[in-house]
Order: sequence, then structure tokens, then C-alpha cells
Amino acid sequence: METAADLVFTQLGVGSQAVPYLAGWQLQRRMHERRVGDQIPDSCLLLEHEPVYTAGKRTGVLDRPIGDPGAPVIDVDRGGKITWHGPGQLVGYPIIRLPDPIDVVAHVRAIEEALIRTCAEFGVVTGRVHGRSGVWVTGGAPAPGTAPPVTTAAPDTWAPPDSNAPPDGNVAQDSNVAQDGNAVARDGKAAPDRKVAAIGIRVARGVTMHGFALNCDCDLSWFDRIVPCGIRDAQVTTLSAEAGRTIGVTDVIPLVQRHLADALGASGWHVAQGADTLLTPALAASPPLATT
Repeated sequence: METAADLVFTQLGVGSQAVPYLAGWQLQRRMHERRVGDQIPDSCLLLEHEPVYTAGKRTGVLDRPIGDPGAPVIDVDRGGKITWHGPGQLVGYPIIRLPDPIDVVAHVRAIEEALIRTCAEFGVVTGRVHGRSGVWVTGGAPAPGTAPPVTTAAPDTWAPPDSNAPPDGNVAQDSNVAQDGNAVARDGKAAPDRKVAAIGIRVARGVTMHGFALNCDCDLSWFDRIVPCGIRDAQVTTLSAEAGRTIGVTDVIPLVQRHLADALGASGWHVAQGADTLLTPALAASPPLATT
């Protein structure tokens, strides 16, 4: 996949500086509008959110939490159903102009590839599951510090919902299924597939928004309060659970930057110091703040 220019990253906030979801969404929309108008280059926000459930366009009544889930539930304009964001999860929002002819599936595959490579850096071997977006650990449970055998699948013919409607389209963020999610096999049986990263995007006027969520060391019990996409034959996991050691969001960010820029075909990548810098029209012409 190719992009026309460098990719610019900005880290909005992690830990105690986690970003409220509505503030992040508003910033995405401002950036999307400016990218459509070629006022900023291809960009990607990296952050943690305060705890929140986001419900995509296909979320059904029975998918939602019953009672008070302990975090707000916000309806959003991406594809897919409901999921959770919060502490211990790296969220990335690529604001990318897709090349013509627009290929939404190829964009999703590129993000998946970047996250697969990132997980591999920590000794966690992941891949794709046919018919389901995102990045998965498949097969039996891992021993601490090791990764289970898995084949990294090549892009297949699966087309996400709405991906055939460019330049405006939505890709489902599907099958964030969460029971116990601790990657432990029981009674000698192999553990179900375990999702470590989810993807849900929207493409409007040829530019992407929303993006991916990589579970680093988050509390998986948040997922128990929803029925994400109605898929019950899989689990959610974290990099920390699979690697047998703590892997935090800040550990992952530098690797995600490098692998995402490479997978998206960017000619290089830079780091902008905050959203105000990223939204400055002169950024594209200014010297890079950081580069590979």
C-alpha cells in the first residue's frame, strides 16, 4: 500500500493524561476535514482513552451493556458493533488519504500487518482469522514468555461490511469477544482464538478516520459487560498475558510508529509534539521534529 507523503504521528496522552473519548473524536473530525482539504499531511493520533464503550453502526440492542457498565456508551460513525477503550490499551487513529482506486480492505490489511509485526517484537506470534478483522493469537495457550504456533495468513478475499462503497465507507470492528480472556487452556483442550487488536475504520471523501486498538495490559473484565458482535467462540487477550510479562502502552508506541509507517508505504515518518502542532497548516513544509 502506498501513501503520497510522510506520516506524522502525535501522542495525545497516556496514563493520567488519558484522553476523554469525545475530545479525541472531535479532534479526529477536525483533522479529517483538514486532510480532505490537503491542509495537513497524512497523520496518526496515538493515545489512551478514559474508559468508554463505543457502539458502531451495526450494534444491536442486545449487544449493549445491561445496567450501569461503569463507563459511558457512545454511538459512533464507524462500522462494526460495540467495543471498549480504556487504560492499558493503545488506540491509534490514522487520518490517511487513500490512493486511487480506493481499497479499504488493503488499508485494513496494512494496519493488521503493522500490529502483527509489533506483537512479534515482544515474542508474541499473531495472525489473521478468515472472516474476522483484527489481529489474533490462535491455537493452544502459551507458556509464560512464549508464543503459540500460528500461521500469519496472507490477505484473503474477505470484504468487510460497507467496504464496497468508497469514497464513503465503514469497516466493521468485529468479534471483540470477551469471556475470561486469560489465554489458559482448560482440561487439556486448546484455548479459543484470542483477539489482541481490533480495527474499525471509516472512509469519507477518500480519507480514513477511527482506527485500531491494541490491548497491552488492560483490564479485560471491561469486555465482560458487552456482547461484541455476538461472537462467543473466541476471547480477548493482551500482549502482557501472551508474553508472560508486563508490556505497557509506552513500550509499544515506538514500534507501532515504525511498523505502521512501513506497512502504509510512507516515505518516512515524523513525530509532532501535540495536536496544535499537527493542525498547523505550515507543518508539511517545516523541518521534521523527529524521523526514522
